[in-house]
Amino acid sequence: MSTIAAGDPTRTTNLPLRERPMDIVFLVVFSLFIVTCIISDSVEGLGLDQVPNSPNLLVQWNYTYSSNFDPLYQSHPLWLRFISGTSAFVYVAFYVVLIIAIVRRWNWIQLPSVIYATMIISLTGIPIFGVEFFGPEGQRTPHPLIFLLYNGPYVLFPLLLLIRMRKPLPFTRKW
Repeated sequence: MSTIAAGDPTRTTNLPLRERPMDIVFLVVFSLFIVTCIISDSVEGLGLDQVPNSPNLLVQWNYTYSSNFDPLYQSHPLWLRFISGTSAFVYVAFYVVLIIAIVRRWNWIQLPSVIYATMIISLTGIPIFGVEFFGPEGQRTPHPLIFLLYNGPYVLFPLLLLIRMRKPLPFTRKW
């Protein structure tokens, strides 16, 4: 899988990106996550009321989604504002660093990736999905399948990243 660098039998060589197809998928997905964090999570994180007649286009887009599929998001409880704010203003910075690390083959991103993925799954996925599917009436999604199509990737891809980064020196192997 990995090759020995010339002159140093203890050093491994990172694979080029073209030989790491899942990392290419991660580049695309986490690039999209940057955009969606700015569009969606910043509105919630800043506590902007999601109303149809807002002069803010991002608020209007969020209103269209939340009023049809995500009443919890529209009600914006304080705990959800913290989760969304973390996504919009912390995770988005991680996505930028992750993308650069994947392209530049920086193996040190392994531990931050594990920390990030664990946080997303436990601090975002579990509470939000729990309320959306099992929470009180008025906060549960009326359309679980559509909710999963919109929000499932935000838990699925961090889980895949966690699996990808399960061992040190992730860029010395294909998976």
